[in-house]
Parts: sequence; structure tokens; C-alpha cells
Amino acid sequence: MRQLPEADRDALRIAQDPKFPRWLEQITATGGCSHPVHLCGATTTLDAATGEILHHYDTRTEPGERLSVRCRNRRATVCAPCSRLHAGDTFHLVRAGLIGGKNVPATVRNRPRLFVTLTAPSFGPVHRAGELCRPRRDGGTCEHGRPVGCNAVHDPAEPDVGQPLCPDCYDYAAHVLWHAHAGKLWDRFVIGVRRQLATAVGLTQSRFRDHARLSFARVAEYQRRAAVHVHAVVRLDGPAGPDDEPPAWGTADRLIDAVRASARRVLVRTPYSRAVGELALRWGVQVDARPLRVDGTGPDDDAVAAYVAKYVTKGASETGAGIDHKVTTWDDIEAAAVSDHVRTLMRTCWRLGGLPEYAPLHLRTWAHTLGYRGHILTKSRAYSTTYAALRADRAEHVGLDTVPGTVTDAHWRYVGSGHTPGAALIAAGIADDLARGRELAREDPGLWAVMPSE
Repeated sequence: MRQLPEADRDALRIAQDPKFPRWLEQITATGGCSHPVHLCGATTTLDAATGEILHHYDTRTEPGERLSVRCRNRRATVCAPCSRLHAGDTFHLVRAGLIGGKNVPATVRNRPRLFVTLTAPSFGPVHRAGELCRPRRDGGTCEHGRPVGCNAVHDPAEPDVGQPLCPDCYDYAAHVLWHAHAGKLWDRFVIGVRRQLATAVGLTQSRFRDHARLSFARVAEYQRRAAVHVHAVVRLDGPAGPDDEPPAWGTADRLIDAVRASARRVLVRTPYSRAVGELALRWGVQVDARPLRVDGTGPDDDAVAAYVAKYVTKGASETGAGIDHKVTTWDDIEAAAVSDHVRTLMRTCWRLGGLPEYAPLHLRTWAHTLGYRGHILTKSRAYSTTYAALRADRAEHVGLDTVPGTVTDAHWRYVGSGHTPGAALIAAGIADDLARGRELAREDPGLWAVMPSE
């Protein structure tokens, strides 16, 4: 008789366990998380006034004496169920800053709001899709003997798109160091926008906050050449933030002018290195600033929020720029399933990361993201709600919030993560069922009432 695969045998073993129904409840509660975190411990809820025990929970009664919770990874390549939840939270976070909701007044929709795109500068010529990938009129070759142009018209899906025409001419060190300083470039850009607005209306920079406040949410996206560019929603409020109307001089046109002027002027210098020198880092020449209009003549608010939400769930491997896990050795870089261009960027991170002058940049730690550091999505404090607040609202919705007048004494310990092969099969099935249920619920809103909560 043909033997069943290991995963199927393991799934049968789990299904025959007397506590399988409770195990199924746990996995369903995680949304079919692909890599759940396992905890053991206990929690006791007491009446704050009398000390009476109102509720006690202990994992010793659970399957395997543990409780499984979501991994909360944003990357769809790591955990699709958790990435969907993260995308939903991101959509609501960005949307609230555009049209209100989640304790943000609806009047923000009438404020000056822009959808801004800032790009990285050129680090060397690369193959481009469509008619842009053409040879220069003078033709010829570079100093390394390679053609300075390309006679092909590339389809956007071709693997050559984004790859350097000459890897030896390409400035890999500048590319990596630009990524490492992208956060500082953004910070100085925001300061510059405030300065430009203040100067335009005759204010000193220190007085700007007395008249207006700049709020934003931004997401970093890798282009095909593996260079980050930034999309941002930028909004101008009054000095108290979203609850306050901006001054009369705060118009979308003035904000656009300030964005463009600041993007042109921002400059960050790298630490001096004998190997690289001192680099002057700037934004690329391509700057886009589009007003978001209530009358529908600009980009749609929901479409902008959906775009940002979709991108934050993409893994590095999906974009072709880096990998989804950190590398700890040179051999990890050599074994990575990436293009030669990306591998060279990772190698450059490793080499530069060994120089003392670049130690504060932690380039080796961020070699898997090609030197780019930080969260893929960041926002200013007053832009809208927070991920923590959205999670708290969800907990309250399913009845997991703390009851007033009670005290909770909890003790938890991490005991592992992930699934066995059979558990992974069952969890994937649960995740697929929930995903199909959500699709049906969108078509028939009445189904939301019977959908399991996440």
C-alpha cells in the first residue's frame, strides 16, 4: 500500500487528538496564521475592590498546554493571513487621515492634501521598459567596453528591466549609502517643507507651528532598479492638528510649491571614508505632487489608501529587491535567490558595513533590504490613528478588552512558533476558507454577521 506523505500523516494524527476541536478553535482565532507564536502561562481577572477572582485561564488545559497567537508579520510571502489583517489596518489608518474617522474629524477631507512621490537619484544607466530603453545618439561604449545604450524595447515584465547597462559603471556604494540615509533625507525634506511655507508667508520657521501643522503618512517602495522611492500623503492642518483648520494662506498650490522646493534643496552628506569619500546625497529629479481634491478631479482617496495598504504587505522577494530575512554571513548573501544586481548591493552593504566610519549605519544588519532601514510605513503623530489603537478597537469588538473595575494578573512565556507539517496544511485550509468567506461577504454584506472575527 502506498504510504501517505508526512504532512498528511501528521494531519491525521492531529485530527484524531481528543482536543482537536479546541485546537481548531485556536487556529481559526488566529485567522489560519502561517507561523503562530506559542505561549504558555495563565491570566487571572480580579475585582479591583474586593479581590474576588472573576475569571481564571491557564494554558494547562489547552492542546499541547499552550496558546497560539498571530505572528502579525506584514509580509504576504511570510504569512498571508496576517498580512491581510495588516493591510486592512493600514488602509483604515491612511484613509482616516484622508477623509476622517477613527477619532479624526471628517473636515480633514477639505484640507490641502497631496499625494507626493519622491524618487532616488540615478546611480548609473539601467535597462528600462518601453521606448525609454534606447541607445544614445552617439552610441559607443563605456570605459569598460560595454554599450552605453540598449537597442531592445523591453516589456515591463522582462528580468533585464532595472538591471545596470554596465555593472562596473554603476555606483553601488552610493546606492547603498543613499538607502541608509533615506530616513534622514525624508526628515530634512519635511523640515524643508515647513521652512518653505513659513518663508512664503513671511514667518520665521520657529513660528510656523503657531499657525499650521504638517501631517503625513509615507510608504517606501522599491523600483525595478532596487532603489527605494517614497509615496506620501501630506496634509496641512491648523496648529492643533486635525481638529484645527489651516490658516487662509495654507492652500494646496502653496503646499505643492513648498514640496517641490524642499525636494530640490535637501542635502545629506555621508561620513568621510577613504574607500568612498564623502558623498552628497539628494532626492532624484523626478518629484510628483498631486492634489487630492474633494470634487473628484484628483486621485481617489480610497484608491490612495488601498495602494499604500497593498504595498506594505509585499515581501522583499516579491519586489525583486532583497530578501525577507536578515543575513548573518557572506555565505548567506551568496546563497540568496536574487539577481546579480541585488546580490552586488547586498555584498556592498556587507563590505561597507565592516568599515568603522559606517558602523552607525548598521549596513550588515540591513543587507537583506539593501541598506534601507526602518519600517516600510511611517506617519507623523497627528496624521491619524495608530496600529495599536486599531488593534485595541478590534479586541474590544470581539470582547477582549479589559472590563472597568477589574485587575488582570497575567504571566506568559514564549515556548515556540510555527506549525508541524500537518498543522500547516490544516491552517492553510482555514485561511483559504476565511478568505473565501470575506469575498462572499463583500458580495453579500449580510454575511458579515456570521463571519468569524479576526
